[in-house]
Amino acid sequence: MTVRGGLPPGPGGGDEIPVCLTSGNPYKRLRHFRHLRYPSRGARRSDNPMPDAIILIPARLASTRLPGKPLADLHGAPMIVHVLRRAEAARIGDVVVATDSEAIAAAVEKAGGRAVMTRSDHVSGSDRVYEALEALDPEHCVDIVVNVQGDLPTINPADIRAALKPLDDAQVDIATLAAVITDSAERTNPNVVKVSGPQIAPGHFQAKNFTRKNATGAGPHYHHIGLYAYRRTALERFVKLPPSANEQREKLEQLRALDAGMRIDVTVVKSVPLGVDTPEDLERTRKLLGG
Repeated sequence: MTVRGGLPPGPGGGDEIPVCLTSGNPYKRLRHFRHLRYPSRGARRSDNPMPDAIILIPARLASTRLPGKPLADLHGAPMIVHVLRRAEAARIGDVVVATDSEAIAAAVEKAGGRAVMTRSDHVSGSDRVYEALEALDPEHCVDIVVNVQGDLPTINPADIRAALKPLDDAQVDIATLAAVITDSAERTNPNVVKVSGPQIAPGHFQAKNFTRKNATGAGPHYHHIGLYAYRRTALERFVKLPPSANEQREKLEQLRALDAGMRIDVTVVKSVPLGVDTPEDLERTRKLLGG
């Protein structure tokens, strides 16, 4: 495991800055990386009730439909850097790219960001995020982990922040996003994941099901956006669970959490960010960002 980044040395003149002030950090001698610093749990300021949070962006080069897409050029910058900048603009906490690619890590470094190298055999982004989190914060000072997909260069920073809101309720394990389906074609598109459940408050509901099947009935129907905010304990539990039958049938890993009795709540946002999966998506994104 290697942690990398383009930040200057710490205030002490060297690279030995611990992740958490409660104890030492085995990663502290890695060059050029200003490690994440959080006060010990007992030392947190009473006038700052916000839990410590981190945004992790999983990214890999392997893609069957668009090889090398994290490094695809979008108006002079790699796509992964656009995602990094939008995550930083959310102002939730530290932002780190988790990758198995030296090329991705180098691109992030060049842009002044931070990257952590992970194993290449992860089945999902959640697994990669968990490995990165344990490396960056071995003392478990971070409470909330936001997983932002590396192929969402048009994600609204305000929407990233909005994903945290359901976690104000201690009963919620995982929070995510959705937008109302306004294009009727999406209701029958198996590539559009639909999420449904009872409303908790305006713009906020509890997820009871995720599916690729056709959306039927009066609606409103919701297009799920694959961004997740986990309680750290929930992420740890989730990655250690075996895949469920529903997950394998629908090919949706969030069903594993629901099948295990974990609670997922949803914040409704105005629109779905453009995900980049194909060359056509990439061209649409270039036009959108260039407009």
